[in-house]
Amino acid sequence: MDNAAEILQEYARLTEFLGEILGPDYEVVLHDLTVPNHSIVAIVNGHISGRKIGAPLTNMALSILRDKSYESNNYRSNDYGLSASGKALRSNTFFIKHEGKLIGMLCINFDDSRYQNLSEHIMTLAHPQNFLDKVSQQANHNSEKPKLQETSITEKYNPSSDSVTRDAIQRELERIGVSADRLTANERMQIIAALEEQGIFLLKGVVKDVAQGLKCSQASVYRCMSQLKIVDIG
Repeated sequence: MDNAAEILQEYARLTEFLGEILGPDYEVVLHDLTVPNHSIVAIVNGHISGRKIGAPLTNMALSILRDKSYESNNYRSNDYGLSASGKALRSNTFFIKHEGKLIGMLCINFDDSRYQNLSEHIMTLAHPQNFLDKVSQQANHNSEKPKLQETSITEKYNPSSDSVTRDAIQRELERIGVSADRLTANERMQIIAALEEQGIFLLKGVVKDVAQGLKCSQASVYRCMSQLKIVDIG
């Protein structure tokens, strides 16, 4: 067993420990980056994101691998994610490095919905009219709430690599405002370039999933990749 594998085994024990002491509102996940399509090797409280051992890297993790931001940082904190049921999560990622190489990620995702519900319940008991007025004002201004910036990344927790790809493609189709079966060659090229920027092509066997999502042949995807100088890792 090499040193990298031994290090990840130690972090697997830490994953179990953290999940036990932090409690059911914290999901603790360990990713092995040598297998991006099935990177989760340890997970506690997976009910929060709906994932199990063998699930792939998230879109956020792929983006980090693509932009190499881990080279100048040891961790990321307070990222925005969505649980399997659509609840907002606060996501934090620690980069596990060995001899200068990123070998894993230890992630802690916090679901604070129980505490928000409890806080709101207490407020209704203490100041019922003020609380109702506040809710009414929020409802009236709901349409004015700012959207996430286009450069912001919402972390999505997918159970399989093909669903990671589908989500990424759907986001780009919505951004362009066209359905997959009406894409022009130029629009298809734009989407494939965007997928590359997001690190989607770091997943193995992704060309087939991209072709299905864009409703084109794998040959068409390969042509775009060739023009964009995207390397297929197989």
